[in-house]
Amino acid sequence: MLRLVLTAVLLCGSTAVYAQELTSAQRDACMGDYQKFCKSVTPGGGRIIACLAKESDKLTPACKKVLAEAQKK
Repeated sequence: MLRLVLTAVLLCGSTAVYAQELTSAQRDACMGDYQKFCKSVTPGGGRIIACLAKESDKLTPACKKVLAEAQKK
């Protein structure tokens, strides 16, 4: 269920930056960070992406890489 929520948010939450499709490996890279830092955030409106960005200094290197690559596109 959490994977589905994170996937939906990553794909739809901030369309301008995250419009491309993420692979399951990319979603998996941020799942632990989502559960650790943003679990209580209500999905929708880009709130989870904003939460992850706010916690960027605490994210795993793999999740930081996914978010940085997504912002380049």
